Amino acid sequence: MAVVPLRPCRAAGRLLPLLCCGTRSKGASLGPGVPGRLTQRRYKKDVLPSPEGPVPSVTITEIRQYLRAQGIPFRDGYSCLHTPSFFTAGREEQPPAASAPYTLFIDKTTGSFLCTATLAEGTWQDFQANVELQHHGAPPDSSEEAEEDMRRAREDARCIWERALPLSHLLDEEETKETKAMFGINWVTDATLKRFGVRYLRTAKSLVFPWFSPRDATLKGLKLLRVEKKGDTIVYVEETLPRNDSYRNLFGLPLVSHRDTELVLTGWELDALALHQATGVASLALPRGSTSLPPALLPYLEQFKRITLWLGDDLRSWEAAKLFARKLSLKRCSLVCPGSLQPRPLEALNQGLSLAKILRAARPASHKSIVSFRQLREEVFGELVNSEQVAGVKWVRFPELNKLLKGHRRGELTVFTGPTGSGKTTFISEYALDLCMQGVCTLWGSFEISNIRLAKIMLTQFATQHLDDKLELYDEWADRFEDLPLYFMTFHGQQNIKAVIDTMQHAVYMYDITHVVVDNLQFMMGYEHLSVDRLAAQDYIVGAFRKFATDNNCHITLVIHPRKEDDEKELQTASIFGSAKDRKLVSGPGKRYLQVSKNRFDGDVGVFPLEFSKTSLTFSSKSKPKVKKVKEEKAPSAAKAPSAKKAPEGSSGASKKS
Repeated sequence: MAVVPLRPCRAAGRLLPLLCCGTRSKGASLGPGVPGRLTQRRYKKDVLPSPEGPVPSVTITEIRQYLRAQGIPFRDGYSCLHTPSFFTAGREEQPPAASAPYTLFIDKTTGSFLCTATLAEGTWQDFQANVELQHHGAPPDSSEEAEEDMRRAREDARCIWERALPLSHLLDEEETKETKAMFGINWVTDATLKRFGVRYLRTAKSLVFPWFSPRDATLKGLKLLRVEKKGDTIVYVEETLPRNDSYRNLFGLPLVSHRDTELVLTGWELDALALHQATGVASLALPRGSTSLPPALLPYLEQFKRITLWLGDDLRSWEAAKLFARKLSLKRCSLVCPGSLQPRPLEALNQGLSLAKILRAARPASHKSIVSFRQLREEVFGELVNSEQVAGVKWVRFPELNKLLKGHRRGELTVFTGPTGSGKTTFISEYALDLCMQGVCTLWGSFEISNIRLAKIMLTQFATQHLDDKLELYDEWADRFEDLPLYFMTFHGQQNIKAVIDTMQHAVYMYDITHVVVDNLQFMMGYEHLSVDRLAAQDYIVGAFRKFATDNNCHITLVIHPRKEDDEKELQTASIFGSAKDRKLVSGPGKRYLQVSKNRFDGDVGVFPLEFSKTSLTFSSKSKPKVKKVKEEKAPSAAKAPSAKKAPEGSSGASKKS
């Protein structure tokens, strides 16, 4: 078996990242005179799921037993096992000698490996295959699959890098001041910018952050950062070469010494500059900010005995920091809690605050099972001060939903139902797409319709137009859609609940998933539950998803078909759970509207109408429909649905929040 770049579907076995049929170099959009290339469109067949089923998972115990049986020495690290690399060892050394450098790292959770000396990487199955090759006297297979795309990206990156200039080399001193002011780096010195290799590209008005190979310091890629003003708001726009899924730059890594034992991880390159300048501590920036920490980067962080995560100044960054600390090992991690006196590092530098003092105040990520209010006091105050952030991510396409649910929050379960053919999947796809476009890492489990059909629906909603008769626009929209943090499970039809939960667990670890959509629950009430009471089986499955949401601080949206009832009768909570509760899920003939029937966190229950657009397959409306609030204490018959325009295909569903 060839050693291939670590790919989401191969490591997970049941995960398929959203891929378009081709790629386009980002260089074409970087400004006049900047080279760009439209690459040949092609299918990436190797990422499709194997017909034999998922790649078997592996435990840390099985990994250790295999290494001992093969006579391969290893050391126990924080997130990985360290072994000598057979990619660098001589062919006569079978297995590699214990005296060889321990440059191969095996992920304890997935078994995926990375050799930091040669950058060879792959799955646990690839590792075993290469061990077998060693036993047969053959050199390890280091296939250069997908290297052509990387080479093109490196060529484009090199062209841009050569056109960019250090800020200190700009001839006009006024231009230098204006550029620094535009990016808020007035207090970052030219020496710091030069040390980190930051340049400025005039034609694109962008800062250029290099990605140097940790093996030989060659240029592997770039990140460009530009500023856009929307009214009084400043928005930072990032573009990477290569594309996001292949961009794995720990910015600042070449400056880290092998003797460094302490590290600060930030979510932004400018924050890493500010931290290093103010404290002298080794500082790195994650390639995707607080969105995710790819497991492929963990080997480069193994040398550090203490890691402080200072990812930003909002609660989303705080939640991400707690999630990343679990990957890195809680016992060595500390977290900087966001607050007015502890903003993000660049802002702290601009305000003249002591960054060293803030780092000393970072709290340990691990804690005992019992805490006092004194330990919780600052977090409680933070939630009171940042009530809007605590409420969750707001929907852009459904402002009426924000009035009822306040926002989309981690650690919760949403149950969504509606009659057959009412548009549940279409609505939920736009509902999830709205959040995904705001950086919420999303995993879709569509058991009823194929991923191709679902992706087509979501792409249409994303572009807000059918692309059937506008194929010349397909690549443009597909490129933008591909950059979304969106993944699909490849399950279809009846599935075992344990297999689904295991796949979700893997996705949370690999891709930092924070929103899982399961459509629908009935496909998990199959073979093993035939002899069990249907309601009891349903309660068991809902309980399993609720526990998963709590344990992994992840939001789950679960679609459930209601039991068969009279077409003229509106849905009740009893239509799902079989008991007469005092809240109802409304859906009626000739109407299309959404009712929030239960909401435990905050906000209200209520109903608002929806308008379906066939041209864009969207339910979001430009008009502002009036939200009708419903009192939870009332009997079901007392809550009437508001009048709405008739729709030919029935009505959408409703949700229950827990």
